[in-house]
Amino acid sequence: MHAPPAEAGPEAGPASAAPAELPDDVQLWLVRHGETEWSRSGRHTGRTDLPLTAAGEDEARGLRAVLADVRPALVLCSPLLRARDTARLAGYQDIVIDDDLAEWDYGDYEGRTSAEIRADRPGWTLWTDGVPNGERIELVSARADRVIARARASLADGPVVLVAHGHISRVIGARWIALAPQAGANLALGTAAPSVLGFQYDAPVIVHWNLPNPATAEGNHQ
Repeated sequence: MHAPPAEAGPEAGPASAAPAELPDDVQLWLVRHGETEWSRSGRHTGRTDLPLTAAGEDEARGLRAVLADVRPALVLCSPLLRARDTARLAGYQDIVIDDDLAEWDYGDYEGRTSAEIRADRPGWTLWTDGVPNGERIELVSARADRVIARARASLADGPVVLVAHGHISRVIGARWIALAPQAGANLALGTAAPSVLGFQYDAPVIVHWNLPNPATAEGNHQ
């Protein structure tokens, strides 16, 4: 089922205020989708609904080994096919679609590589320069904060798994530890690479980031 998108507003405060009655061992798993043709070639893939490649399907299946002991109380997933298929191939059938987990809307830069964009705009970065006719970083950050709030509401019942995309996941990582969304620029994230967010002494922490996917580690594809 789909969660109705919340109305966009000004950026929320720190997404990682001290948790209420949550133990340090709670786990919020953040999983990027597997490889697509555009992710392989470095083309910005926002709302274009591409399928996984054969290698991407292998990556998604490889997640089963990483997530074998995770019994989630909730699995939230982007509405886009590449994320939904990643969740399914990873072994999760009972997913809840959350539109806030969709990838950044790249506007006029959809389908273009950073090198192509910089040929017209030298020094361009998504994180500081934005995209024409696309989504402002403040709105991406607001979506990330809403996802975090929804996930935290279920963490007392068990682990929560988020299946999403590269840039929105990097913003979620930054917001979890109360950094500005632009800090996501420093959080590299491979395809079908899982990460774990949690708490230590009531402080939000990144427990693991960009863990290797078994299919990639075994050299099944580039």
